[in-house]
Amino acid sequence: MGEINERIFDWRGPQGLPEFAGIADVDFAEAFDEALSRHRAEIDAIAGNAAPADFGNTIVALETAGKPLNRISAIFWNRAGANSNETIQALERDIAPKLARHYSAIAMNSRLFARIDALWQARDDGAGDPEAARVLEKHWKNFVRAGARLNDADQARLAAINEELAGLGARFSQNVLADEKSWFLGLSSEEDLQGLPDFLRDAMASAASERSIKDPYAVTLSRSIIEPFLTFSERRDLREQAFAAWVSRGDNGGETDNAANVARILTLRDEKSKLLGYGNFAELKLDDTMAKTPEAVTGLLMKVWDRALLRARKEEDDIAALITEEGRNHPVAPWDWRHYSEKLRARKFDFSEAELKPYLQLEKIVEASFEVANRLFGITAVERPDLEAYHPDVRVFEIRDVDGAIKGLFLADYFARPSKRSGAWMSGFQSQHRLDGGQMPIVYNVMNFAKPPAGKPALLSLDDARTLFHEFGHALHGLLSDVDHPSVSGTSVSRDFVELPSQLFEHWLTVPDVLRRYAVHHETGAAIPQDLLTKVLAARNFNSGFAAVEYTASALVDMAFHTAGSIDDPLDFEAQTLTDLGMPKAIVMRHRTPHFLHVFSGDGYSAGYYSYMWSEVLDADAFSAFEETGDVFHDATAERLHRHIYAAGGSVDPEDAYRAFRGKMPDAGPMLKKKGLAAA
Repeated sequence: MGEINERIFDWRGPQGLPEFAGIADVDFAEAFDEALSRHRAEIDAIAGNAAPADFGNTIVALETAGKPLNRISAIFWNRAGANSNETIQALERDIAPKLARHYSAIAMNSRLFARIDALWQARDDGAGDPEAARVLEKHWKNFVRAGARLNDADQARLAAINEELAGLGARFSQNVLADEKSWFLGLSSEEDLQGLPDFLRDAMASAASERSIKDPYAVTLSRSIIEPFLTFSERRDLREQAFAAWVSRGDNGGETDNAANVARILTLRDEKSKLLGYGNFAELKLDDTMAKTPEAVTGLLMKVWDRALLRARKEEDDIAALITEEGRNHPVAPWDWRHYSEKLRARKFDFSEAELKPYLQLEKIVEASFEVANRLFGITAVERPDLEAYHPDVRVFEIRDVDGAIKGLFLADYFARPSKRSGAWMSGFQSQHRLDGGQMPIVYNVMNFAKPPAGKPALLSLDDARTLFHEFGHALHGLLSDVDHPSVSGTSVSRDFVELPSQLFEHWLTVPDVLRRYAVHHETGAAIPQDLLTKVLAARNFNSGFAAVEYTASALVDMAFHTAGSIDDPLDFEAQTLTDLGMPKAIVMRHRTPHFLHVFSGDGYSAGYYSYMWSEVLDADAFSAFEETGDVFHDATAERLHRHIYAAGGSVDPEDAYRAFRGKMPDAGPMLKKKGLAAA
C-alpha cells in the first residue's frame, strides 16, 4: 500500500493533478490512517518544540503541516460529492467522525494552544505584516471557539459532540442522495409529454437511457429536469406527483428519513454553543461574520420578507385569475406556480423560457464566463482535453495570466448523474499560497445540468446560466488568490462575505453586449434577436416575489432553528415557523428541512443561509460602482475589485476589504431595487 499512499499524497500527474485513475475506492481507508498519523506527529513536534514560540515555528508550521491529509481529503470529498457509490458512502460514515475526533484533539492540545496564546498575548496591533496578524488572529480565535480554554471534562464532551455531528451530517447527505437517485417518473405517451418542449424531451430521454428504464422518457429530481417539467407540463396530475417527490426528499419514512437526524443535530449544536459560552448556536456561528448577531440577520431578512410577501400575493392573484380564465376550478397549488407564471410571463413580455433556451448553449455560456473574466482580470482559459480528470465528463482548463503564465487549473463538471449529489458548488483540490515553495490553485465547479443526447448541445435556462456564472465567480475567488498563507487563501473568508465574488460575477451574464455575443441559436448560429433580448432584460424581476419568498423562508427557518435551542419535532417547528411568518400555501421553502443540505449536511451554512442575501447587499452596490463609470468593464474599477476582493482572500477584514474597493459600506437599497422590491 505504500506506493498507493504516495500516489494519493504526492500528486505527480500532468500540471500537478492527482493521478485519479490510479486511486481506487478501497485505497482510501489505509491512506487516511497513514495521513492522520503523519499529521499527529507534525502537531506533536510543533507543540513540543523546546524553542520559545514564534510565528515561524508555530503558526507557519501549523499552516504547512498536514499536506498528505489535505490531499487525501480533497480527493475523497470530491469523490463523495461528485461520483459516489456504496463503498465511498460507507467510508464517509466512518471517516467523518474520525476526522472530527482528529481535529478536536488538535484544538484541545494544551501545549499547542499555549504557544498560540503566547503569540496572541504578545501581539503588537498595527505593527508588522498585516496578513500575518490576520492569520494569527484566525488561529487563536478558531482554537478558542473549538474549546481550547474549556476544562478537561467539557473538552471531552465537546469532542464527542463534534464526532457525532460529523457522522450525522454524512448520514443526512447520503439519505438525500439516496432519495434523489432512486426516484424517477417514467413517461411514454404523447399525452404524458403534453406541453414539454424538445429540449426537455431530449434531456428526459437521456435520463431514461442513463438509468436503463423501459420508458423512453424519465422525469428525475435533478433540478435541470424537475423545474422545467413543473414549468411546461400540461398534465397537472403528473406535476403534482413530481412535485411531491421533489419536496419530500429525506421525508419519506424508513431508512432515508432525516427527521430524527435533524432533531439530534439541533440538540447537539445547542449543547455545543452553550459549552462554549454562547446563548445559542446562531450566536456561535455569527461571532466571526460581518452580520455579528442573529438580530442583525433577522432584521435584514424581515425587511425583504415583508416586501416579498406583498409581491408574491399579487403574483398569486394573477395566477389564480389565469386558472379561472382557463376554465379550471382549483386553488393555486405549489405545483401550479411555475407552470402558470411561465404562461403569464409569455403573455406579459411576449416570450417564453422555451423560446429563449435555444440561444443559451452551455458551451457558449462557458465561453462568455471566460470572456468576462478576461476583460475584468486579464486571465485566459485554455482547455486541455489531454488531461485526465476524475470523471469522463469533467473538463480541464489552464488559467493563464496576461503573460501566458499558468496561474491555476480549473476543472468543470457540468452534467447530472446518479452518483452526484444535487445542487451546484465550487471546491478545490488545493489552494494558492506561497509558503514552503508555494502552490498554484486547482479548483473545480460542479453542476447538475441535464446531459443532452449524443450529438446535441446542452441548452440552459437563464437560471442555469446564472448558476454557471455564480459558481465560476467562486472559482475565480480561488484562482485569483494572491496571499502567503493557505488559511486565508481564496474563499477562506467569513460566510457572509464568500458569496460576494460569486453573486457579483452573475451581473455580467445579463450585460447586453455579453448576451448579444454569446446567446446564439444552436441551430442557425444567429445572435439573439434584439427584441427578444429587450424582453428578457425587461422580465428580470418577473416573479420576484416568489423567488424572494422561497429563499427568505429558508433563511428565516434556518435562523429560527438555531436560536430556539433543542427541538423535539423539527418538521412541526418548520411548519409553525412558516405559519407565524404568513407563508403562502402556494409556495414552499426553496430547501425544506429534510433535504436542506446547506444547513444539515455539515456546519457550512448552518445559521448561515442568510449569507446569500447579506452578500447580495454588497454585490448590488459593487456592480453599481461599475455602472457609475458608464462602463461595466471599467479598468480602474476592475483592478480595485481584483486586488481588494478576489485576490485578497481572508488576509484582510471583509469590511476593510470592501471599503478599500468601494470607499464605503452599502445599505440595502440597491439590493431591494435589484430584486424588484424597492418601495414605489
